[in-house]
Amino acid sequence: MKRRTTGPLADFGSGDIAAAGGKGAALGELLRYGFPVPPGFVVTTDAYRLLLAETGLGAAMDGMDQNMPDGGALRALFARFGMPAALRAEIVEAYRALGGGAVAVRSSATAEDLPGAAFAGQQDTFLNVVGEEAVANAVAGCWASLWTDRAIAYRRRQGTDPREVAIAVVVQQMVPADAAGVMFSANPVTGERGEIVVDASPGLGEAVVSGRVTPERYLLDRTGKIRSFVPGGGEVVISPVAGGGTREQAGSHSAAPSLANDQLRELADLARRAEEHFGRPQDIEWALAGGRIHVLQSRPMTALPPRPLRLNAVQRRVGPFFVEMFQERPYPLDVSGWMEQGILAMLHRMAGSVGVRFPKVEDLLPEEDGVVVQLVPPVPRLTVRTLAAPLTLARRARQFNMADWRSDHRFITFLEQVERLDGRDSEPMRWSEVVGVARECFATMQGIAELRSSYLPGIFLPMLRLRLMLVLLGRLKLASALIAGAETMTSRANRALEQLAAMVRADPGLAGAFASSDAPALLQLVQQAPAHAPFREALAGFLREYGNRETVSVVLSSSPTWSDAPELVLGLVKALLGQRPRAADQTGAALAALKRHPLLRFGPVRRQVLAAVDDARAGMAFREDSHFYATKVIPPMRRAYRELGRRLVAAGVIDDVRDVYHLRFEELEAITDDGGALPPSVRQRCRPLVQARAAKRRELEGIALLDTALLFRNRRRAAGVLVSGTPASRGRAEGPVRIIRGPEEFGRLRSGDVLVCPYTNPSWTPLFQRAAAVVVDMGGLGSHAAIVAREYGIPAVMGTGSGTGILAEGQRVVVDGSAGTVLPAGADE
Repeated sequence: MKRRTTGPLADFGSGDIAAAGGKGAALGELLRYGFPVPPGFVVTTDAYRLLLAETGLGAAMDGMDQNMPDGGALRALFARFGMPAALRAEIVEAYRALGGGAVAVRSSATAEDLPGAAFAGQQDTFLNVVGEEAVANAVAGCWASLWTDRAIAYRRRQGTDPREVAIAVVVQQMVPADAAGVMFSANPVTGERGEIVVDASPGLGEAVVSGRVTPERYLLDRTGKIRSFVPGGGEVVISPVAGGGTREQAGSHSAAPSLANDQLRELADLARRAEEHFGRPQDIEWALAGGRIHVLQSRPMTALPPRPLRLNAVQRRVGPFFVEMFQERPYPLDVSGWMEQGILAMLHRMAGSVGVRFPKVEDLLPEEDGVVVQLVPPVPRLTVRTLAAPLTLARRARQFNMADWRSDHRFITFLEQVERLDGRDSEPMRWSEVVGVARECFATMQGIAELRSSYLPGIFLPMLRLRLMLVLLGRLKLASALIAGAETMTSRANRALEQLAAMVRADPGLAGAFASSDAPALLQLVQQAPAHAPFREALAGFLREYGNRETVSVVLSSSPTWSDAPELVLGLVKALLGQRPRAADQTGAALAALKRHPLLRFGPVRRQVLAAVDDARAGMAFREDSHFYATKVIPPMRRAYRELGRRLVAAGVIDDVRDVYHLRFEELEAITDDGGALPPSVRQRCRPLVQARAAKRRELEGIALLDTALLFRNRRRAAGVLVSGTPASRGRAEGPVRIIRGPEEFGRLRSGDVLVCPYTNPSWTPLFQRAAAVVVDMGGLGSHAAIVAREYGIPAVMGTGSGTGILAEGQRVVVDGSAGTVLPAGADE
């Protein structure tokens, strides 16, 4: 079949990216649908491939390292080989058919102007090109610009395979702009979809897009009415020069808008129409010449924040709990697998059992292009069945004795299923069988869901009874400290870590290594040094018992467990080597204070009250331990995912095993291997999905799932207070701030530091054995951090919203856990 090397711009549309590149396809689409796009032609990607094939340039490039290409050497090859005469003649003929004269010659790579990867400015543009020879040379310049160092680096960051990229060139009649600029059909800063932003400056738009001028900025509503206006700087004006080329000259500053109201309305109309046509907010380059507006480019907006949320009181109340769970953006496999069919299925089951409807996952975590863009705190909906909830809960509390849950046949069956899953080797399995292992993990998790539905009501009644008793006794303030002393798997794991730390302290050589090495180096030392075999065996035993513990969040199967990342455990051991700070025994003190109450001298009253304390503690222990056991299914599930990822790497579908998380569970289920290797169709279908989602995820880096300022907007700090939040554990402590942002930094904590962190989960709690106090951006009185802080008797302030941003590393502060404040050290002297 004869290759098509050139064609009129109007011959191409959105489905022709492979031939016309992103820019050419979009402009041709707009031209077809009546947008004011200057006429032109496309030098297609077939022309570029013909150049490579007929000149020997392609063979020369194949001899270079395509993973780390030398941009300068590649561009030198383009200059040396030149352009085939026949191809040059076709380009000249297309230029003549356009009418000759001044044109703009713009690169249009197949990977640019796409959702998640704009490639803005990565390839070259040549303006006001005049003459046949100049046009052919500009086309060649665009081809060579595919291999500039900046374009190579951008593609590498985007994960674009250099062997898969090609380039077209768009040649259009030049617009001698009186004014030009860019506009966005949504606010690129706030994400507000009801606003249009227009940047404008005199002359060609090159001054605006290159950043050499401070443009006028118009903030418009959807009809084009001005909401705000900021004058431009007028630093430079770029203009076309007769005979070809451009010139730059000094501009002039003006405080008055240069665009008339009717022009702004027309721009707004074009922005709306382009967005509606392409189905997503657009980044549009435009020019005004002789009173007429022209569209020069339209591409999807990238790095656009999600729509601003307006939270109600319920969402602000539950928001911190969900932000604590979603500290990292979930991958598609997280959402469609473990979350939807495991954790959220459990929440739906538990809420539904009392007539409460929990939102669907797509409402909780809305997506764009298959990637989660936002966290929307849920508002559970009550139904008629909710009216019967008190009776339902009371019946379950009577039916299921909290003391018996470990002997419940459902828990025994759960442990047997986990043991069976742990014993399965997925490597020899067929694809469908490996996927089936993950499905078994979801099904096994429902055993914990059933237990929680049955036994959690047994928490509420004892807690209510204890609180009523404490109110009658005038000791309600003791409630949180009294229930903090429950024995749990978390407390056992923390004691086991202390034992590992004691082994290190007893071995001078190992203690020296821990003092001088970071966690990854320690792991290598422990695994290889024969002298450390006893510690290595003890660590292995710890991981067998507690290695299922999550590191980031129980909802994220993409995050490693302690078994996956033993270096994180070594970081915890390192943090525990220091001397334990003196701390109050809050639980013991609260219990002693309760027992001193005069009414507890009477035996029946004493027995009733202390029994209520024991029952409440048992309920909290069940909550903690059922969470721990739920994570037992994560290791076999992650092993199944790794095996699927390994096979996808072997088939060329993904480049790294972890990239499997960019696919949805149902997409993995749809793959078949016929008992052998994966067919080529899997690569053709799934690789573009993975690349697009990976690019979208990179685009969203730095954009929070939820602006936490929305949760704490009504909070006011008293004079002299650095940070305030929820009082979660009583007492006062002074120390230097140590900001720990994630598990990989655990080893940085030193004994006596004030631990300041964005979130916590059970894997963080061993640090509390050495921290002087804890200050957390998220969480509340009932969070893991608060409960364990009370167990260890250290002050804690939860839900500060901004502690990690306001407090500075090493800053000495006083944490008042009773008042929920953080003060500068010495402020109250």
